[in-house]
Amino acid sequence: MEAGNEFPMKIQDYKKLLLSRRAELNDLIDIADDNKASVMLDQTKVGRLSRMDAIQSQAMSQEVERRRNAELSRITAALERIIEDEFGYCITCGNKIKPQRLELDPSVPQCSKCAKGQA
Repeated sequence: MEAGNEFPMKIQDYKKLLLSRRAELNDLIDIADDNKASVMLDQTKVGRLSRMDAIQSQAMSQEVERRRNAELSRITAALERIIEDEFGYCITCGNKIKPQRLELDPSVPQCSKCAKGQA
């Protein structure tokens, strides 16, 4: 561990993890674009149960996309905190985020207490 570095992983390692996950999410979003197509409502071509199944599949795909976009936003914010030299500190209370928490998900913006609403 370097002097002044309070995290077991170096900030650059967190940055690499964030950039890698961002690239992975962008690839998944590109692949999932096929599932966004409108569901055909023509009863002569598709049965009612098939349409319901297609609508459910489309809704699930939309929720997955929403979650991926939310994670991308958290990653972008974490990368900005790295640039601003504020990475690893809770955006709510300003305390250090435990390294174990950051290692699980380097995009987390809050310490565990604030995330639980206990601060």
